[in-house]
Amino acid sequence: MTPLTPPPFDPAALEAATARFVAGAQPDVAYAVVGSPVGDLVVAATPTGLVNIAYEDFRGGLDPVLENLATRLSPRILEQPARLDGVRRELDEYFAGRRHAFDVPIDWALYSPFGRRVLQATAEIPFGQTATYGQVAAQAGNAKASRAAGRALGANAIPIVVPCHRVIGTSGKLTGYTGGMHRKEALLRLEGIEV
Repeated sequence: MTPLTPPPFDPAALEAATARFVAGAQPDVAYAVVGSPVGDLVVAATPTGLVNIAYEDFRGGLDPVLENLATRLSPRILEQPARLDGVRRELDEYFAGRRHAFDVPIDWALYSPFGRRVLQATAEIPFGQTATYGQVAAQAGNAKASRAAGRALGANAIPIVVPCHRVIGTSGKLTGYTGGMHRKEALLRLEGIEV
């Protein structure tokens, strides 16, 4: 009896099999790194919709972003750029000045009810306009909760699409921004707002 000899290792076949697996996999969270004029963005979505946009260089790179998503949503995370093509296209159009509102579905799973109302009110601020924290709080149902609105905006996991960069202080001054003030200024300038 002749012993069976395994077939020779074929790296190309392994790569093709891996690509087929990834393309057909259904993770709880799909992500991709998307280039933009304000830096690389880690974009993530669930089957419900867009759940996260993070500035890759802001909180220590890709790993902390993925760890946060794994802890707060699900450890079943997989890089699947094709699943995020719609988000990538809309971001490209925004940065090219051809898109003033986003149409991608959003997954609000990371927010409390008040935080969700604050961010939904923020999403309604038109392109090229600003609102104050107090105005956003009032729109969210509690005009006296401007500090709580500020905290909710500081926890915004979907910047740019949920345009917290359009929220300014009552005095008209720019206040903090998750990705850094230079990005807030750049986004406002892109929309034609003097900073």
